[in-house]
Amino acid sequence: MYGSNQTDNNKPRYSLFKNSRYALSGLWITFKNEMSFKLEILAAIPLLILIYIVDFSVMEKVVLLVTLFLTLIVELLNSAIENVVDITTKEYNLLAKNAKDMGAGAVFVSIFLHLLCWGVFAFN
Repeated sequence: MYGSNQTDNNKPRYSLFKNSRYALSGLWITFKNEMSFKLEILAAIPLLILIYIVDFSVMEKVVLLVTLFLTLIVELLNSAIENVVDITTKEYNLLAKNAKDMGAGAVFVSIFLHLLCWGVFAFN
């Protein structure tokens, strides 16, 4: 057993309050430690305002909101990958580098998707 938070069948006991606290802690840790996440949050604030005021259809606004939050989600996952890689190896390893680069590539693709949606909607 891994402690008092485990049941007999080795599954953790879940509570909405604890899980929400863990999630908020993860967001805060990422914001505190990852410059990329801070920059993306800073970019998201004016983009949220712009999405609200620009004359797009409701569906276009929803797509822009989803792709904006997708970028933040992918950055959170990329930060988690980087943390796991960092605790796995301290010395240079090609697979570790590849994992980090793939995570960064996923962030890049999500940002590109968001910008592509802006372009399509703005120039349609």
